[in-house]
Amino acid sequence: MRKHNNSVNMKMNTEQMIWARQALLPNGWANDVLVHVDALGQIASVTSGAPRQGHVVDTLLPAPVNLHSHAFQRAMAGMTEARGPDPRDTFWTWRRLMFRFLDHLTPDDARAIAAMVQMEMLEAGFGALAEFHYLHHQPDGRPYDKLSEMADGMCAAAEQSGMGLTLLPVLYRFGGCDRRPLAPGQRRFGNDRDRFAQLVAESGKTLATLPADSALGIAPHSLRAVQPDDLAFCIDLAGSGVVHMHLAEQQEEVTEVQASLGARPVEWLLDNAALSDRWCLIHCTQMTPSETVALARTGAVAGLCPMTEASLGDGIFDGARFVEHGGRFGIGSDSNIRISLTEELRGLEYSQRLRDHSRAVLATPDHSTGHVLWQGAARGGALAAGRAAGKISSGLWADLVALDGHHPDLEGRDGDLILDTAIFSGDTRCIADVWSAGRHMVRAGEHVNKAGIVAEYRRVLARLRDVM
Repeated sequence: MRKHNNSVNMKMNTEQMIWARQALLPNGWANDVLVHVDALGQIASVTSGAPRQGHVVDTLLPAPVNLHSHAFQRAMAGMTEARGPDPRDTFWTWRRLMFRFLDHLTPDDARAIAAMVQMEMLEAGFGALAEFHYLHHQPDGRPYDKLSEMADGMCAAAEQSGMGLTLLPVLYRFGGCDRRPLAPGQRRFGNDRDRFAQLVAESGKTLATLPADSALGIAPHSLRAVQPDDLAFCIDLAGSGVVHMHLAEQQEEVTEVQASLGARPVEWLLDNAALSDRWCLIHCTQMTPSETVALARTGAVAGLCPMTEASLGDGIFDGARFVEHGGRFGIGSDSNIRISLTEELRGLEYSQRLRDHSRAVLATPDHSTGHVLWQGAARGGALAAGRAAGKISSGLWADLVALDGHHPDLEGRDGDLILDTAIFSGDTRCIADVWSAGRHMVRAGEHVNKAGIVAEYRRVLARLRDVM
């Protein structure tokens, strides 16, 4: 892998004082809040009613984790919107185009794309990332000389962007529930158990060179791509780390799993795995009401990616029922064709409104829709990433986002109203500052290393245009 020369020194934090006119604390809104961040990037203290000092912001919030991303798909944005030869374009026709795109992607390409994605996530208000990483090998399926070459690229991208990373190596063994071999476009993903264990170990060594807020989890791809006995293997391999899995995304998937395992995907997993808050189940757009309630009660996090789920025609997650029964959720950007925290949150609520012919569906008697969405995404995302964050509280990583109090839509607004405005009328332009474990990576709305990251990304796109 080519060495990049525009990385951020992620290990050089210094103590910081951040003063906010208002801040969303675990017990609600507070005024004149001083947050002391120590040299490790953790919150040392939080004081309300403090005199102004240090770095002054208007509104300070916990920065949510982006809990689900396939970074390389960012470079496919706009390439899959034309109708192909099939009479009906679906997730499955999109997937074939994605496989063709992968034939041309090098490790350097993937790293540069990932750095761009992480930079855009930070500018959008995300404080950290859980990368669902299944692009492991060469186009013909042969491993690189270093088995973790592609995973190392994800770590190198995090070094460039300064974004906290939970790396989720993905086990992908089969092309379907019938254990058919991987198709040509899937061969870059495939591993048997032994090689996957080696890949995880090597990836963990590289990840350990990043700051202490980095983490390693495991992701059995889906019930189509692994077999039931692979789940126990993955859980053991994860140790105390988190476990992520695609689940019940498409109706065709539900049909295939039901025919093979004798139960719908969510039903089968509820009966055969000890689900808990270390699990994050991605999409879950094809659930019955009883499955929704049962899954909520396990404590597992629902990993929601509303813009990708809309783009691929996945369906609508039953968020109202899930939250009503205590379910935890977080937000991801999945295909990364558009990276915007506020738009993902808006899309989640609007999908509920469209389905239920209602308004303010996720609001409660005590909190507005924006409050429920932001706080839920912050706390659920941190849990899903195995990251001590998600709240502005002593002892947690300083994953923080400041809203721009001079933005014309936000100026003079307080409390829940400013969250509602940012989510339902705002975009990345309302983000002023972002810290990832104390690393102040976004200032005045722009990433500190933007020019270099964008220049590399442009070179990658130019090369891909020539070969596609």
